[in-house]
Amino acid sequence: MSNKFKPLLLVVSAPSGAGKSSLCKRLMEKFPGMTYSISCTTRAPRGDEQNGVHYHFLSEAEFAARIAAGEFLEHALVHGNRYGTLKKTVCDALAQGRDIIMDIDVQGAQQIRSACAAMREDDPIRQSFVDIFITPPSMEELRRRLCGRATDSAEVIERRMRNAAEEMQHQPRYQYTVVNDVFEKAAGELAEIITREHHNRW
Repeated sequence: MSNKFKPLLLVVSAPSGAGKSSLCKRLMEKFPGMTYSISCTTRAPRGDEQNGVHYHFLSEAEFAARIAAGEFLEHALVHGNRYGTLKKTVCDALAQGRDIIMDIDVQGAQQIRSACAAMREDDPIRQSFVDIFITPPSMEELRRRLCGRATDSAEVIERRMRNAAEEMQHQPRYQYTVVNDVFEKAAGELAEIITREHHNRW
């Protein structure tokens, strides 16, 4: 990425099944200077997950100490485990002139939005913040995609659908909304948003 552009903090949220992870991966391929924000968690590693690659794995005590020290930009308790994003992770990327992308839920995005509102206007995090909501073309299509995965029980799918309906109500709070109907079209729209935001910060 050219140094003449100020880097972006991209906060991307979506209901489960909307295709957020695939779109974020495509963005990182299109913008090689972009870095992915690695979250902290208190849950145990799964499969071949590596510390510092997939997550920063912390004990409950370590996580609590970092909360007390005000080190998190956002954090939440999800299904009994804590997850959070360190301010240092974001600040280091921005200081290096790199865009950083955060794939987080609506609660985390709201925490960052509130944190930015409380920051000084010249704070790098506040200046770089852009939030994007990715939505399926319809709830019927979302259900079709979740069923098509063939990995979740009917009970899990119903819970995801209820959660999705609740998450969709947060969409108006985001600066941008991208409808993931046709993947390549949605990926192109995301790339256009980033290019536009880079030019706005020239």
